Amino acid sequence: MHHYPKSIRNLIKQLSRLPGIGEKTAERLAMHILKCPVDQAQALAESILQVKRSVQHCQQCFGLSDGPVCQVCQDPGRDIRLICVVEQPADMLSIEKSGCYKGLYHILGGVLSPMDGIGPDQLRFEQLWRRIDRGQVEELILATSTSVEGEATADFIARQVAGKPVKVTRIASGIPMGGDIKYVDQMTLKRAIEGRHVC
Repeated sequence: MHHYPKSIRNLIKQLSRLPGIGEKTAERLAMHILKCPVDQAQALAESILQVKRSVQHCQQCFGLSDGPVCQVCQDPGRDIRLICVVEQPADMLSIEKSGCYKGLYHILGGVLSPMDGIGPDQLRFEQLWRRIDRGQVEELILATSTSVEGEATADFIARQVAGKPVKVTRIASGIPMGGDIKYVDQMTLKRAIEGRHVC
């Protein structure tokens, strides 16, 4: 890479810092940027800066937003009686892309992980309790991961809201569509059997 001018080497270095981008891919991207018209390169640079300047966390659900409140929370067509609890904004976006859920969200910002120093105070539980205490929420849908930490987080929430007038449910998990049982791990298989339903 030393044969490139310093400016190209710097661009390759910056691009290779992106997740999933190795040096070869960064080099290809840098060459593409070099070949594209100046206005396209300018638009790319400006869109990156715009994201850094304007994107913030929604004050209600903590999703990504260009303003104080995100589009989902502003949507009058959403069912305010349902809150789906997820770990990160990417989880919310995945559910939104499915088009199957029309309630609101609450993004914790991670999962409980004492080994990593992440306890209840490091996540957005207090904000969740406040939302429940307002009395509009009828169902809390726990959509944390099925990892040990995700399960512990879901269990913690369920225990904390026990006794409150809110139904707590957990998203189903199990064998993926097209999956082969002999390749499925024991925990996933256990959850699939426990979560079976009538056909």
